[in-house]
Amino acid sequence: MSLSSVIPHADLTTMNTLALPSQAAYFASVDSVAQLQETLKWWKSQRTSLPVMALGGGSNLVLAGDIQRLVIKVDIQGREEVQEDDQFVWLRIGAGENWHDLVRHCMDFHLWGLENLALIPGNVGAAPIQNIGAYGVELCELFAELTAVEISSGVSVTFDRDACHFGYRDSVFKQRLRDRYIITSVTLKLRKEADLCWHYPALQQYFAERETEPETPLDIFAAVCEVRRSKLPNPAEIANAGSFFKNPVISDAQYQQLQQRYPDMVAYPQAGGKVKLAAGWLIDQAGWRGRQQGAVGVHERQALVLTHDGCGTGADLLALADDIKSDIYERYGVELEIEPRVYLGRPNAAE
Repeated sequence: MSLSSVIPHADLTTMNTLALPSQAAYFASVDSVAQLQETLKWWKSQRTSLPVMALGGGSNLVLAGDIQRLVIKVDIQGREEVQEDDQFVWLRIGAGENWHDLVRHCMDFHLWGLENLALIPGNVGAAPIQNIGAYGVELCELFAELTAVEISSGVSVTFDRDACHFGYRDSVFKQRLRDRYIITSVTLKLRKEADLCWHYPALQQYFAERETEPETPLDIFAAVCEVRRSKLPNPAEIANAGSFFKNPVISDAQYQQLQQRYPDMVAYPQAGGKVKLAAGWLIDQAGWRGRQQGAVGVHERQALVLTHDGCGTGADLLALADDIKSDIYERYGVELEIEPRVYLGRPNAAE
């Protein structure tokens, strides 16, 4: 490993789907576990106080300024069937693989379970951090294990499902172990036989409008792709990070009070006497959909999506998010939580 492999003052603007201006103090790209470990060993030898940050597809983070870290882009590829029985196939995937490409691969080989998670932007390594989910399915339902390299020691460790402490859009890697490990592979347990999941309202509406029902997972896959494309902007065309806020979970008592005031409020019963509200509905009803605030705004078709026209900063985006959060709390008494991971840095020149 040499300094020539690590780039100082690297531009990250094209490496995050919000296209927010940011520079990394140092940047390196790795395509194998060995190269990652070598990079970490070299970095430790430099005796610098700057921390390390992993970067995947850049689709679920907000870069608010210049990042005073060594940013390591994980580009580890590969798909390998590692186990099989009468019902399931265990597929190990490199963390640098594109998520939607993986879903399409599984559809081609009749490995079922991921069809509801089509078109989610980003790479495989980020999926367990966020416990990605859509249209009634969460990653944790298909998760077997992952491997990750501890940043401080360079040791590769395996985490099973329990060790990941999955929650709603959450895991141990967003909490206690944030920025302490770099995920290198994910192993999923995929079904050989179809088990169609289309109870989610958007999918029910899709098939009802067509007066049909899905017969195979490919029908679900096609429906999810069409619904997502109709509602969510392509980051390649409009800079965004997908859903910007989590759907808030509140007590049933609070929901009953809100439901009396707002009979049309969209909500989903949860275990333990909780109720999940649709953050997009709250934001939409508050009049934010389609509003611009300088270089940033709320998408005109989906109130959950914040967009950036390329001329703003991470600070602009977070200010808009704070305004929305304050307004929603004032109106409904409900706290919204930002879904992407936020990295605060030194204000960049544009700020």
